[in-house]
Amino acid sequence: MRLLAPTPGWTAKADVVVIGSGVAGLTTALQIRAHNLSVLLVTKSFIDAGSTKWAQGGIAAALGPGDSPEQHEKDTLVAGAGLCELPAVKVLVSEGPEAVRKLIARGAVFDKSETGEIALTREGGHLRNRILHAGGDATGAEVSRALLAAVSNDPGIEVVEHALVLDALKTRTGRVCGVTLHVIGEGRRDGVGQVLARAVVLATGGLGQVYSQTTNPSVSTGDGVALALRAGAAVADVEFIQFHPTVLYMGEGSKGQQPLISEAVRGEGAFLVNDKGERFMQAVHPLADLAPRDIVAKEISRQMKLTGAHHVWLDARGIPDFAERFPNIFASCKEIDVDPAQDLIPVAPASHYASGGVRTDLNGHSSVPGLYAVGETACTGAHGANRLASNSLLEGLVFGARIAEDIAANLSEFENPAPQDANEFLLSPSIRGELQRAMSKGAAVVRTKESLQETLATLDKLKNAKTIFANLDAWETTNLYLLATAIVKSALERTESRGSHFRGDYPKESENWIKRIHQNLVADGSWSSTTEEVFNDLSFAR
Repeated sequence: MRLLAPTPGWTAKADVVVIGSGVAGLTTALQIRAHNLSVLLVTKSFIDAGSTKWAQGGIAAALGPGDSPEQHEKDTLVAGAGLCELPAVKVLVSEGPEAVRKLIARGAVFDKSETGEIALTREGGHLRNRILHAGGDATGAEVSRALLAAVSNDPGIEVVEHALVLDALKTRTGRVCGVTLHVIGEGRRDGVGQVLARAVVLATGGLGQVYSQTTNPSVSTGDGVALALRAGAAVADVEFIQFHPTVLYMGEGSKGQQPLISEAVRGEGAFLVNDKGERFMQAVHPLADLAPRDIVAKEISRQMKLTGAHHVWLDARGIPDFAERFPNIFASCKEIDVDPAQDLIPVAPASHYASGGVRTDLNGHSSVPGLYAVGETACTGAHGANRLASNSLLEGLVFGARIAEDIAANLSEFENPAPQDANEFLLSPSIRGELQRAMSKGAAVVRTKESLQETLATLDKLKNAKTIFANLDAWETTNLYLLATAIVKSALERTESRGSHFRGDYPKESENWIKRIHQNLVADGSWSSTTEEVFNDLSFAR
C-alpha cells in the first residue's frame, strides 16, 4: 500500500538515506560517514525541531563508582515487566558507556559536580545514580547541539529540511532501494521526488500526535512506522504507549504538545499529592514518587477518577534552587502563573513515548531487506512493556552506531525501483481531531475491551473519509490513522495488564502473555497478527 501522491518530479542519490534528525538519526549519519559513505539526511521541519531537543531528562549509563552494566540491565528488565529482549538490553547497557564517551568526544557538555566530575543523578526505576544531565533540564538540547555541529562540519552529509518522507521504493525482489519525499521550498527539489539509496534508515521518532495531549512536538506523527507498515514490515509492542505521569496541566481544552515536568524534579525531592493534599505514591510502590512511570501514571489516573479532578499536584516547594536547577520547567510554570517555590504544580499524564515500533534485530534490520529503523521508531525489545527513564537517548546512540557498522559491512549495490503498482489511499485531514479524541478517551492510560472497541468503531468510520487532495496534513493524518489502528488492535489482543498497557477489565499480568504481538498491514488493507514468545529469567524481580 502507498500514500496517494503525485509522480516524483526529481531524483537524488546517496549511499544511505537517513530519515530523521534526532539523536538516533544524527548518530547513525555520523557513524556512516566514518566509513566514507555519502548520506542524505532528511528532516520534516528544521533540523533541530524533533523530540530530542525537548528531552528534559538525561542519558542513563553505568559510569559512576559502584555502578555496572549488570545493575543497569537489572533495572531495565524490572521496568520492562517481563517483555524485554535480553540480548537487546545487554547491548544497550554494555555498549552505552562507550557511546556516551563518544558523544562527549563530539563536544557534548554535561553538568559537573563540585569536584569537576560529571554529575550523575537518579530517576524513576533506577537504583543507582547514573543519569547524565546538561543544563539541568536541557539534556536533549545539548545532545542535539553537539551532534548537529558535527553534522554541519561534514561535507559528506547533505541535509534536506522541510521534507516529509512518503513511501519506500522497492526493487522487483522486494528490497528497499530508496524513498519518495515531499519537499517544501528546496528549489529544484520542490514537491514530490525520489531518493535512490543502497540502504534506508528510519529515525523519525515518536507518534505522540495520535493522542490529543502529548509531550511530543507537532512533527511526531509516526511517519517512519507508517511507511514501514505500508512497505510490508512488521511492527511490535505498539500497545505499550508510555504516558509521562507529570505533564504540566495547561487547562481544560488544551491539546497538542504540552510541557513535561521532568522526573528529575521528583529525583530532587518533589512529591505528588491529591486534591486533599495527601501523598499517595508511598502506599503504592517501594520507590514511592520515583516508581516506574507506568505505575505513577496509573495511580495518578486513579486519583483523578476518584475525585473527578483534571489533574493532581506536584509539590516542589522543598527544592530551594528550582529556577536555577530547572530553568525551562520554571519558565513553563510561570506561563500559567505558577511559582514552583510557592505553589503546587498541576500535573496529569500525557502521551510521551512509544516503546514499540518497527520490529528490528540487534543491527536495526526490519523484516524488509534494505530497510532499517532506529530509536523510538524501532522496536528492538530493549524497553519491553515500559521504557526505563533516560534509556531512550542512550538507545539512539547505541543502536545508531550498530546500524552504521552493519550497513558498511553489508552494503548492497544501487538498484532501480520497480514500477509502483501498490494500492494508493489518502484520508482527509478533517478527521484528525476526532481520531485524537477517540484515542485519548478509549486507548490511553487505562483501556478496556469496551473502550477499545468503541475506539476501533470510530476508526472504522473515519477510514471512509478519503480524499484526492494530497498535502502534508492529509499524509500525516493517514499515517496517524494507521498507527492508531495498530495500537488499538494490539491493545485489544493483549488481555492482561503489563507495563504501560493497562486493561481495566484484565488488571493483572498473565503468564500466557509473556510474548510480544507483531502486526502487519496486508495489501488489501486488512491486518494480520502473530505472537513471539519472550524468554527471560526474571526470578530476581519476583
